[in-house]
Amino acid sequence: MSECLTHVVKRTGAVVPFNRGRITNAIYRAAVAVGGRDRSTAEMLTDQVVAILERNCDDNRIPTVEEIQDFVERVLIDNGHARTAKAYILYRRERAIRRERRREGKTQRDPENIPYRKLWEVLNWAVDHNVHNVYRLNERLARGEFLDIVHESDQAYELDVDDAAAKILNNREAVRVVIIAGPSSSNKTTTTVKLGERLEREGMGLVSLNVDNYFFNLDMHPRDEFGDYDFETPQALDLALINEHLQRLIAGDEVMLPYYDFKTGRRQPEVTPLRVRSDQIILIDSLHGLYKGMTEAVPAEQKFKLYIETLLQMKGPDNNYIRFTDLRLMRRMVRDARERAYDPRQTLEHWHYVRSSELRHIIPYVNTADYVVNSATPYELPLMRALLCSHFADWVREYKDDPTRVDAYLRADRVYNLLQAIIPVDDDSAVPATSHIREFIGGSAYKLH
Repeated sequence: MSECLTHVVKRTGAVVPFNRGRITNAIYRAAVAVGGRDRSTAEMLTDQVVAILERNCDDNRIPTVEEIQDFVERVLIDNGHARTAKAYILYRRERAIRRERRREGKTQRDPENIPYRKLWEVLNWAVDHNVHNVYRLNERLARGEFLDIVHESDQAYELDVDDAAAKILNNREAVRVVIIAGPSSSNKTTTTVKLGERLEREGMGLVSLNVDNYFFNLDMHPRDEFGDYDFETPQALDLALINEHLQRLIAGDEVMLPYYDFKTGRRQPEVTPLRVRSDQIILIDSLHGLYKGMTEAVPAEQKFKLYIETLLQMKGPDNNYIRFTDLRLMRRMVRDARERAYDPRQTLEHWHYVRSSELRHIIPYVNTADYVVNSATPYELPLMRALLCSHFADWVREYKDDPTRVDAYLRADRVYNLLQAIIPVDDDSAVPATSHIREFIGGSAYKLH
């Protein structure tokens, strides 16, 4: 590579080292989005982009991110990769719209596609229970009402799950597949267990299908310049095989399920036999359960789609509503550190992938759900304050002047300012073992793995 091609100007104006791996990964991610899995082709196309950059190299001017992306589009089209080019162009357009919305101040909340009535119900509950902003929450905590807040919050969630179960039971003759979908750390696992309990009490037989076993081998996943694998896209799953197996299971056939070994990053085919009786329904707990390609082979009348999200309706110290995604970020940090010895810092640095995939592959399909469950609880904030605040303080200092970690810094700064404003609660003994929040803080009465 030419010595003149050493740095890139980001959209913020920051100058960062040039990294050809980012070009390769961007091309490969676009290819994966349309079914491609050839990393060597992505490398070859990257060579062409770099060659063009070197021909246009000027010692006195550093190329911009936009210019490099324009060259990527040109190389894709010139080499006949029209579908990949379209996916790449659409992705650029989506990101541009998102940046424009941020500049206009339109993203302080995440309510897009959430039914307005649902948001109103949750807000009304928060006002009635005096937890609609952090200062009212603090007042209740200072009065020693943490246990009361726990009971009130958990009861609201349980009623939501009751309502979802009732809707399924009212349509039990037609429903063959129940999908519990939602973004990362929204409480899909515990909600699946609790919903299953309610259905079984009413005589509905249940069979769980773990779609994580349908991941492609790890070497087929996109990576970023930091080496992170992107598990957050639905194309990381073998959607064709999922649909084939669903069709056959509903028809009464036996299928051999695969098994994905996360330690080796490889999928073993045809490991576990499974057959579903006509009086049983299939339960699917998946990030991308609402994504059309996940279950497109199953007729709509045979599916019940439940969406779960942290619909916290509480204003923070800046008088803006606390972001749903920030609550889920903290949940995942605590859970992954406890269960997987995963450094919370890595969760923060990877979250841009999580959020990007949500905005592309999850949020747009929320309005196709048959029911929405709110899993947010005001009482988890004081618990997170005790568990994470010092970490966020460290990350704010560490990332403040790092142009490669702008996203991590902005999230860390926002969450740190929120947590600082909340009275901490160190003792979680008031949270019952049956609470859905135990999925993250530990001590759950349910077998969740």
